[in-house]
Amino acid sequence: MSHCPESSHAKNLLTSYFWSGDAIRSRNVSDVVISGMVDVPAPPARLIADWDREISQHLELEPGDVETLPLARARMRWPDYSRCVQAVSDWTREFGLQDVFTASSIALMACRGAKYHHDGEHYGGAAFCNLFLSEDKGLDLHFPSTGHRIPLVRGTVVIFDTGQPHAVIQRNSNSFKAADFPTELDCSQVFLTWELPIENAFFAKALQINFDTNPSTALLLNEEQVWLKNARGKVCSDSGEWLIPP
Repeated sequence: MSHCPESSHAKNLLTSYFWSGDAIRSRNVSDVVISGMVDVPAPPARLIADWDREISQHLELEPGDVETLPLARARMRWPDYSRCVQAVSDWTREFGLQDVFTASSIALMACRGAKYHHDGEHYGGAAFCNLFLSEDKGLDLHFPSTGHRIPLVRGTVVIFDTGQPHAVIQRNSNSFKAADFPTELDCSQVFLTWELPIENAFFAKALQINFDTNPSTALLLNEEQVWLKNARGKVCSDSGEWLIPP
């Protein structure tokens, strides 16, 4: 049986093991969440309609699912795409991340809420920068271990450590419940996301990342993972609490 430590304690005991070149490296998991607002125009109505069709007919998102939308096709119908990218680029400049941001890969994503999860087992060498494009639908981006709760409206931009548990939940809720996202409710969110390299000196400073925190364990591993204290941890998808073996 697993048990759930207190989130406030867990955040100081996390270690991310990630690929750095051909070797696994260790680092702390940052509890810094950088958020703000940028001025971006609403996507064109025909583009929103295209996203709605893609979400309902092809992605068939279930509550809690996060999937990729075709970015190349969207750009053809999105005259303000470059303006959105520039707005986030300008916003990151104040954190010294301009060069990192412009060189980072970008994807277009959709979710119907999001179960509590972390992305450290696939993106441990990165942090995410997300720009939300949908209107306010009464949803928050919640980081239970840090206490951050960010209302999602058009222009919300957030940078966070991929190892930090997070979810998209209803604003009046403190947990993820599939029943909060019924089929008849318009609760999908579309957002652009960038992968920012965690080893970049400016970025590591902004998120207060310390490297090689447990090099002896890193030498024994051959895949990315996040540990709580001395064991690999998993996240409860409903509450965001860390689950570790007893």
